[in-house]
Amino acid sequence: MPLPTIMLIGCRGQVGFELEQSLASRSELKTFDLHNLDLRQFENVRSTIREIQPAIIINAAAYTQVDKAEEQPEAAQLLNAGVPALLAEEAGRAGAALIHYSTDYVYSGEKDTPYVEDDEAEPLSVYGATKLEGDQAIQKSGAPHLIFRTSWVYGLRGKNFLLTMMRLAKERPELKVIDDQHGAPTWCRTIARTTVTALEKILGAQLKENPENLKNVSGVYHLTSAGQTTWFGFTRAIVDALGLECPPTLSPIPTSEYPTLAVRPRHSVLDNSKLARTFDVAPPTWEQALNHCMTEGPDI
Repeated sequence: MPLPTIMLIGCRGQVGFELEQSLASRSELKTFDLHNLDLRQFENVRSTIREIQPAIIINAAAYTQVDKAEEQPEAAQLLNAGVPALLAEEAGRAGAALIHYSTDYVYSGEKDTPYVEDDEAEPLSVYGATKLEGDQAIQKSGAPHLIFRTSWVYGLRGKNFLLTMMRLAKERPELKVIDDQHGAPTWCRTIARTTVTALEKILGAQLKENPENLKNVSGVYHLTSAGQTTWFGFTRAIVDALGLECPPTLSPIPTSEYPTLAVRPRHSVLDNSKLARTFDVAPPTWEQALNHCMTEGPDI
């Protein structure tokens, strides 16, 4: 049986880049990003899907500028809600499966224990609300799907908290960092490799089986590193790993001292138990993943 065609959207993003590295040898992979597929042009997206007839569509693209979304709600809604709805519709039409990535920001953060998938979603921001709308559209479509909600995504490419702190630690004598928002920093490679492992569990080691098998496990799954910390704790671990001769002084501050346009959840730790039960996979702790990320060198 030939390997299935996988359509990967967002291949130049943090997670998309890692997915491409992991999937290239396992399937007939078709990769897309803004350079060859403008997601804002819905008819072009439709025609592309119908032309290549993928067995699996993986959507690693999103509007991720959390604060800017407050000023550009229409743009965030189009990419985070409209596009997933379109992809789910086309997946259902073609008998394909859809893999999609969501966020901890769909939750309010008022819960003091880790969120499970059945907890009520109450987003505090435009970003969180549009991502939730996308999740719901996929769930209502009837297409086989896996929605992975993750958190605090970082890597050695693009723009993210890790790279910002690595730069600032070398430039500034003091860093003031929020210490009352709790979550799990998650390496983009962890997300990609866990996704591939889950697909292999469902479809077979070479991803050869019928993607319809995903119907049996369709749903929302939390996929983050194990453990939890704060932005301050994450920064301290980053600075320690850098081993600078003159590291900056780190000062914890409350959220109130660093106002932003978008409200962030104060406690968005996610429970990965459903992921472990269903796919027999356990992501590493955030400390382990950060160590691997920073010792392996930049992704190329």
